[in-house]
Parts: sequence; C-alpha cells; structure tokens
Amino acid sequence: MRGTGDRYIAPGCLLCREGAKLVLFVTGRCERGCWYCPLSADRKGVDRVWANDREVSSDDDLLAEARAMSALGTGVTGGDPLLVPERVAHCCRVLKEAFGPAHQVHLYTGQAPTADDLRPLVGLVDELRLHPPHADWGRILETPYPGAVRAARSLGFAVGIEVPSLPGIEALAALLPLVDFLNINELEWGDTCADGMRARGLELADPAGNAVAGAEAWARPLLGHEKVRFCSSAFKDAVQLRRRMLRIAVNTARPFDEVSEDGTVVYGLIRPDGGVDEAVAALGLSGEEYAVVDGAVELAWDRLAAGRGAVSGAMAVVERYPNRGMIVEVTPL
Repeated sequence: MRGTGDRYIAPGCLLCREGAKLVLFVTGRCERGCWYCPLSADRKGVDRVWANDREVSSDDDLLAEARAMSALGTGVTGGDPLLVPERVAHCCRVLKEAFGPAHQVHLYTGQAPTADDLRPLVGLVDELRLHPPHADWGRILETPYPGAVRAARSLGFAVGIEVPSLPGIEALAALLPLVDFLNINELEWGDTCADGMRARGLELADPAGNAVAGAEAWARPLLGHEKVRFCSSAFKDAVQLRRRMLRIAVNTARPFDEVSEDGTVVYGLIRPDGGVDEAVAALGLSGEEYAVVDGAVELAWDRLAAGRGAVSGAMAVVERYPNRGMIVEVTPL
C-alpha cells in the first residue's frame, strides 16, 4: 500500500497508526536469546496468552478485548508465535470468523518458515514479518530467509522484514528486491536487556524515554528507500499506544468516567465512613451516576470534589488505563 511520497506502508502499520490493531501475544517462548530483546520478565519464556494487557484464557476473552477497542486487525507476536502454530491458527480463525476476512492479521516470527509451515495459516494470516537474527545480517542471502520470503509470497502472504535498528543494518538492503517492506524499529532499552545494552556501551538517548542513543543514525543509510519505514520509540508511545487506549476508553468508559487526551479514564472514589447507602444519598447519586466496587463508591471526580463536605471517608481522584487497567495515579481529596 502506497503512502505519502509514494512510499510503501504495510497495511498492518496503517492500522497500528490508528490504534486499531489488537496486540495478540500468543507465547513468551522463543528459541533465540537476542541480547536486545525488551520483552518483560513476566512474559519472557512464559507460555501464556495476552490480548493487549489482558490475559486470555478463552475465545470469549479474546473477542471481548478485540470488541473493547473496535479492533480492525490483529498483530500476532511473542516470543515466537510459530512455536505454537496450532494456537495461532485457532486464534486467527476465531477473529476472522467474528469480524470477517477484512480483519487484517500480521504475524512476527524469528524463524525462516517453509511453505509447509505456512500452509495452515493461509487465509488466517495476511502479512508475515520476519526477524532474522542480528548475527546473520551480514550474510543474509546465504541464510534460509530469502527462501522463506519466496515461499511465503508464493502462498499469497505479504512479506516484510521487521528488525530493531542495530549496527550493520544496511546489509539487509540485499533483501529489499525480495520483500514488500522493511520496518526498522528504533532500538529500545528494557529492564531485561539492560545488562546487554550496558555491556555494549549503549546509553539512553533521553533519560525520560526508552530509545537508545545512536539507533536512528544506524538506520539512516536505508531510510531513503521506498520500502523502508522507521518507527521511532516516541511514535509508538505517543501515537500508537495512545490511540489504541483512546479507542478502548471511548468504548468502555462508564457514564461518569472522564476520558483524558492520553486515553486514560479519570473518576472519583470514596470509601465512606457511614456506609455506601449513606454516601450515595448524601451525594445525591442515582442510576448510572455511580458504581459500587469493592465497597467503595466510584463517581464523577468533579461531583465528588463538589460534594465532599456532605460525606466523610477516604476520597481520591483515580486515573487509570481503560477497562479497569493499571492505575496511573491516585490523588487524595
């Protein structure tokens, strides 16, 4: 798909830009030990499934998360998804049957799959993103990856390479005639790869962010090519994640929740001294103006602030990720 300036942008990337792609983490298992892998400790090596930040134990869980964000597509990731191909096929089939064949699915793998590996995924996965190991970049045409690209394209998959920006990345130019796209992700610092970063003398570009100093410069020799796209760490956080959270927040916010520009929800909370019924009456609440959760009353934060003189108890303004996600901040009133 052509974008501005006649540059190719993978369909999966266009949906990610809009925050419309469900992130389906199908396993933390991986047979490689890349020193730059930023996967968190709670997922690395763990054979469990998450849809966005929600752990999945059933098809209903998967579909509920997809519906919560009005997902138009899914990115299947890990670990290495092709270590659990039956699971991948099942999840993709569930999504395609629920949302139709236009629900775009892309899949990441560090493997160089054969045609036999990929046939069970035909019609379920639309776009394949290969991640050759860094050690192979300098000899990429001598590896199984060119054959994997040809096999995948012969079966109808769109095929690209997606790797982090590392020294020597310009060697991957040899694959550009074969693939549909080459996505370069700005190298990011993570808790689990911090030791590997320090051992190589790497530093953060900005203490307030995750990008590694020099990562964009390493990618620069390839950035003029029409098939190459650079995805910065800042773009992922400020645009992709924010837009995905906004979609979820708009779909799942209660009538009294305030949705912030960052896609978080803000509400008031009181643990009343005199009991829930007394607090509800004192604040003049009815219907969908409040909810009782774990013995606390949740309501519009400004309604609580205005009425706090009428009721006693611990009160706060809560900001959290949508759909009962992680709490970002609690401000006592």
